Amino acid sequence: MSAVVVPFPLARRLDLIHRQAEYALCLKPEQAEQHIARQLQCQADALHRRGVSDDIIVHELKAMEAAIRAAMWNVVFDTPGENA
Repeated sequence: MSAVVVPFPLARRLDLIHRQAEYALCLKPEQAEQHIARQLQCQADALHRRGVSDDIIVHELKAMEAAIRAAMWNVVFDTPGENA
């Protein structure tokens, strides 16, 4: 009998997503791209070690990258006092 391992969705780890987005915004564009790629590879490696299937890893990494990029846009376009 085998079980399918379903990790907690990476894109919902908001502390991780926001931390990576904010750090990437402090870098030059080329360095930011490298940083995001490194973080995605770190997560891929961790999921591989846990025995997660390649299909799920690909899906999780795409979702995580999209979440990081969305968070970056949210930081860039967040205008002070808009929510007040």
